[in-house]
This record gives sequence, C-alpha cells and structure tokens, in this order.
Amino acid sequence: MSASTVTLIAIETSSETASCALLRGGTVTWRESSGVRTHSQAVLPMIQELLAEAGIALADCDAIVYGAGPGSFTGVRTACGIAQGLGFGAGKPLLPVVTLDAMALACHEKHGAADVLAVLDARMNEVYWAQYRIDGGVPVVTQAAALSAPQDVRPSGAPAVCGNGIAAYAEAFGTACAGADTAIVPHAVQVARLGAIALTAGQGVPAAEAQPLYLRNKVAYTKAERAGMNGAAA
Repeated sequence: MSASTVTLIAIETSSETASCALLRGGTVTWRESSGVRTHSQAVLPMIQELLAEAGIALADCDAIVYGAGPGSFTGVRTACGIAQGLGFGAGKPLLPVVTLDAMALACHEKHGAADVLAVLDARMNEVYWAQYRIDGGVPVVTQAAALSAPQDVRPSGAPAVCGNGIAAYAEAFGTACAGADTAIVPHAVQVARLGAIALTAGQGVPAAEAQPLYLRNKVAYTKAERAGMNGAAA
C-alpha cells in the first residue's frame, strides 16, 4: 500500500472551522463548516456527503484520520470521539495527526515555504506553536509543539509564519511576524494527506487506543464547552 492508493476519511474540528475530507486515489475532496457549537452536528453529514459523492461506503476506507490537537479542548475531543465511533463501527484503524503539522503542510502547499512556524490561538492569552522544516513535502519538527504566552514564542531563523494565533495577539507579536498568513488553521485536507503517509508507515492504532493531544491540562469547562461535549456524546 502506498500513500497514493489509500482511501481514508479525515476529521478536523480543533478550531472554529470544522472540516472533513475523503482521500481516494491521491485525490482529496472536502467539506467544511464554521461555528464551534455546531461541530458535533456537522461532521457526520459532511462525511456522508463525501462518501455518497464518491459512491463508496465507510467500509471501503482503509482508515479514519483525525486532528488530534492541540486546539480547542471540546474540538479535539469531538474529532477523536467521532473517529473512534466510526472506527469501532467499521473495524478500521485510526490515525491521529497533530494539528500544527497540518498547518505547516498547508503553509508549504500555499506558499512553498521550506521553514514554517505554525501558531494556533489557544485562548486565555496563550498560543500553541511549533516550528518545522519541509523535507520531501512532509513537515519535520524542529521545535516541538508548545503552549506559551505569545511573547514567549521563540522561532529559530526566519521561518514563514502561519496561523490565527498571530492575528489573535497581533500586538504581542508586533512586527516580528509581519507577513504571516493568519488565515491558515488546521484543515482536514492536510490531515488526510499526513494520515495517508502515517498509514503507509504502519502507524494506525485501534479505535480504543486513540487519544486527543492536550498541551494544556484544563480542569474547568465553560458552559458552552460542556454543552458542546454533551452534544458530541449524544
């Protein structure tokens, strides 16, 4: 099996944009929906549309990929939970993809960047960030994913910068990240492509072992987050 021959479904809900993608024969089709509170309701209909459009069933997919985090606490739980449900039901392996990896790939695809700093808004005056070099079209970590205050982001060299964390804390970043592509957020298209690479490398895990990636240990949930988790569980 090669990355160009796999068929998989990808789910990404770690930011304000929820997206799903179908990778089949090297071609990606996708759907997206905005609004954090509707992520849990939007994902399954988007997946059903993609499968129906392709004329296949979930059973025809080789694996299910999901954006594991970091990102919205509720969002990464939603993606992981839905992926687990689909994986259990169809007997398919799961592939977790780091959201910042997907952002770095998106920046490379859009701008041709070979060195990328990905910065995602973590709320509460913090950001998730990591730095990458692109090797053969694949993001390779050069500074591991971290959670910090915006002013504590310390990239090496002069990477291309992407992510909504820059726009969220523009004053803190100042001119240090001038020219950043703040529209880039984690998306199922890149999650799918990275998932295909992981699958061919034998990195799939059983649904029961799939986990979200948290960089922040959160002990209290907002009313909106509790409602979102209850909706996802339902």
